Amino acid sequence: MAKLTKKYKQAVEKYDANKYYTLNEAAQIVKTITYTKFDASVDLDIRLGVDPRKANQMVRGIVTLPHGTGKNVRVLVLCSPDKEDEAKASGADYVGLDDYIQKIKEGWTDIDVIITMPQIMPKIGALGKILGPRGLMPNPKTGTVTVDVGRAVKEVKAGKVDFKVDKTGIIHLSIGKVSFDSEKIADNAKEIIQNIIKLKPASAKGTYVKSIFLSSTMSPGIHIETKSIS
Repeated sequence: MAKLTKKYKQAVEKYDANKYYTLNEAAQIVKTITYTKFDASVDLDIRLGVDPRKANQMVRGIVTLPHGTGKNVRVLVLCSPDKEDEAKASGADYVGLDDYIQKIKEGWTDIDVIITMPQIMPKIGALGKILGPRGLMPNPKTGTVTVDVGRAVKEVKAGKVDFKVDKTGIIHLSIGKVSFDSEKIADNAKEIIQNIIKLKPASAKGTYVKSIFLSSTMSPGIHIETKSIS
């Protein structure tokens, strides 16, 4: 068993690990149990009562966090020359096409999101083995394959995130930073949870939202009372 650090022990003493907290309470607690020297991410883990192996029980969606993620999202736009100025004006960090495709083939993936156009996708298909495992492959369902590249860049920069239940039935994503006010953390978490609730598959039986935990980088998880989400 791994040895608990002094700071971790101090964090555990600040709350009851066996207690269920409201979302607002959890947002306040997570700020007090974080001891990293950097501005840690705040993470949300939601276990759903679905079977992701069944297509009719897959839960995925897109949501724009009301207060953003607090992260500087590095955006690469792979587009035709006539769209380059639009992408740059909207805040894209990297804009181009063949030169960046070649860089990716050579191993460069120092980016967070790739946005492209439908007519460019055939060129990007060959990058699937590189981009897929890293979650970087553009997808129309997440709004990253579009002719309106300027709008897509602005949305991503403003805090648009996509989520998808994993093979164990859990949705995990970062919803902000510990430096955020607790109200902003709670608002972001509520926006995501409410969106996930709306996406409940008709074929899902029993309890849909089984558990919700809020934590930060290297902190213990705080169990949230699901009924407190309204």
